[in-house]
Amino acid sequence: MAVLSGRDIRRLIEKDPPLVEGWVDLEEQVQANGFDLTLREVAIQQSAGNITAANSQRVVSELSPLVFDGMGSIELVPGTYIITYNEIVHLPKNIMALGRPRSSLLRCGVTVGTAVWDAGYEGRSQSLLVVYNSRGFRVQRNARITQLVFLELTGEAEGYSGAYQGENI
Repeated sequence: MAVLSGRDIRRLIEKDPPLVEGWVDLEEQVQANGFDLTLREVAIQQSAGNITAANSQRVVSELSPLVFDGMGSIELVPGTYIITYNEIVHLPKNIMALGRPRSSLLRCGVTVGTAVWDAGYEGRSQSLLVVYNSRGFRVQRNARITQLVFLELTGEAEGYSGAYQGENI
């Protein structure tokens, strides 16, 4: 297993389908060891969720999107939010990804909770944004929030075939 470099990421972005599409500023977003995802939408959870042993009984929380102000920002009070990224990821069957919050978020008392981006996944992902800072947090649309780190597998996987395949496209 190997971590993809910025050069590898750029090469895969030029393929069809691209590793990542819908980016805001490619020069800013490609990093030495990953790719920064940007903020498209912030929502609050409106209902309880339900996770069971059988995926057929899974119910995720209903969401209500928040509105950006005239400057394209949102003032967030401490709590949890669901964020949607601008970018659509197309992972080949030999590449998976892990998402980590950008260090500037952590320095503001904010973090991002992510799951694994499985090999073969395609979609516009969502993550959990948690504001711990008791004074809140202001975030602007298109801000770089999460860094995806791509890992090349030792072989080709079957590929993701779960409920979130093709989400938010």
